[in-house]
Amino acid sequence: MEKSIWLTALNVDIANRRGKNTLCEHLDIRFIEVGDNYLKATMPVNTTTKQPMGLLNGGASCALAETVGSTAANFCVDQSVLFCVGLDINANHVRAARNGLVTATARPIHLGRKSQVWGIEICNAGGQLICMSRLTMLVMEK
Repeated sequence: MEKSIWLTALNVDIANRRGKNTLCEHLDIRFIEVGDNYLKATMPVNTTTKQPMGLLNGGASCALAETVGSTAANFCVDQSVLFCVGLDINANHVRAARNGLVTATARPIHLGRKSQVWGIEICNAGGQLICMSRLTMLVMEK
């Protein structure tokens, strides 16, 4: 069994409560699964998240990736003294999505004292890769 990366207690309810009154609610991002070394969330492909050509907007994909990666990052630190903020995000949009739900899975690439790097895969309902993102987080003292 793999050792958990979470330093602060994390479950789906905690992650979803953290998103109240934020962009999560506007984009209907919902956390659905917490593993020992990953966090998953879904987002619908609908009129809120599509661009004018009827495809999932790349910015919405980035918002989903940053939401899942940032949430994960903040639960990998002692929140009584530290917090994490986004420093850089990169996204490769490899397949279009026109409807349904997309699922983002964030996994750590590097968990350091001053920075973290996360890989976030966004897939369609069939498990096909839609977007691959890399998120760099800065670890800061409160």
